[in-house]
Amino acid sequence: MATPPLWQQLQATIDVLAQVEQGQSAATSLNSVNAQLRPAAQALTFAVWRQMGYARHVAVRLAAKPPKIWVQAALWCGLALLAPANASLYDEFTLVDQLVEAVKRCRKESRQAAFVNACLRRFLRERQALEASVRDVPEARWNFPAWWIRRVQSDHPEQWEQVLQASNQAAPMTLRVNRRQTNPELYVERLVGQGFAAKWQGGQAVVLEQPVPVGRLPDFVSGHVSVQDAGAQQAAELLLKGYASTAATRILDACAAPGGKTGHLLELSDAQVHAVEVDPVRAERIGENLQRLGLQAQVHCASLTDLAAWWDGQPFDLVLLDAPCTASGIVRRHPDVRWQRRESDIEALAQTQRLMLECMWPLVRPGGRLLFCTCSIFASEGRAQQAAFLAHNKDAQLLPSPGHLLPTNALQTAAVAHNVGNDHDGFFYALFEKVAA
Repeated sequence: MATPPLWQQLQATIDVLAQVEQGQSAATSLNSVNAQLRPAAQALTFAVWRQMGYARHVAVRLAAKPPKIWVQAALWCGLALLAPANASLYDEFTLVDQLVEAVKRCRKESRQAAFVNACLRRFLRERQALEASVRDVPEARWNFPAWWIRRVQSDHPEQWEQVLQASNQAAPMTLRVNRRQTNPELYVERLVGQGFAAKWQGGQAVVLEQPVPVGRLPDFVSGHVSVQDAGAQQAAELLLKGYASTAATRILDACAAPGGKTGHLLELSDAQVHAVEVDPVRAERIGENLQRLGLQAQVHCASLTDLAAWWDGQPFDLVLLDAPCTASGIVRRHPDVRWQRRESDIEALAQTQRLMLECMWPLVRPGGRLLFCTCSIFASEGRAQQAAFLAHNKDAQLLPSPGHLLPTNALQTAAVAHNVGNDHDGFFYALFEKVAA
């Protein structure tokens, strides 16, 4: 099948950018793209979002009066893809020509092609001066909203630069090897033998040099591996470490979809696992993922805090609470998140996390454990929650926990505190034990 022309790829990219700017989710917008164009549109939108701060501020200098949203998205697209970080993607004159062609072929905005062309040609002529004019603007330099940058500086004063740099890199494709089926060393040998560049990162994590469709992975369909970031793989391992679980052990995976951690718990133990998810579609995915792995859990489609709808009244030995959060730790994989979040979201989500902790703690038996985690780098969704929980629950003691795992990647040379392996997203982990009376 012939590759679609670049102007079509760019037009689909602009559509997605405009829709997300108007409040639609990135996943929904990308799913609406023609299947033949979708991989290119995703790659291009991700590249644009990673340079969106730069593009926004340069665009203001080229056009003081903002055009309509679709045209503005086209301008952002061009400027972001012309940014130094994306210089290797396309020849700059080809990119401008094809972007202008994309605008010309947009029925509603074709008259704006001359405007977009003029702005981008001016950028190429005056690039040095325009880049100098935004060099000291934090949003343009770091490509995160100003409030986000301030938060990271405040929460991680010694590592904030490394955190922002790592967060703006594309994440690798990381696999979790199912030890019930094989082991990481053997699976890496299989990958290399079939022409994939891969390395074992420790634990059950294997990192691919280049992402591939999961259908091409050896024995993916039969459950030998799952796709899961190395940082996320810490959850099941932390909860079970040093705990003598048996077939009678009861484990609750709260907020469980899409089931990655549920599957991991079952790969590592013979326990009875209950998984709770409020969204019916996402709850169905838990079952599908477990079926592929050849494992079983009791999946409850219900609100976590509506105990009467799913809880049988029997306490749990272990509870994994992967609480809703800002997703600030996984922007390597979801670069749109930073531009869709508002600073006010942090406290709203932190309140939800507190309510869930209060609801889950009574379900833990004396001597049992609760692992609280978020895929966030913000202290309000991490160490502040930990401190508040311990202050309000005198029967809780903190077991050895990583705290904030800050995002890092294999290309970084500066050390980042609390690294696990050398390539992972950002998370927070706090493991609590209920002290017996």
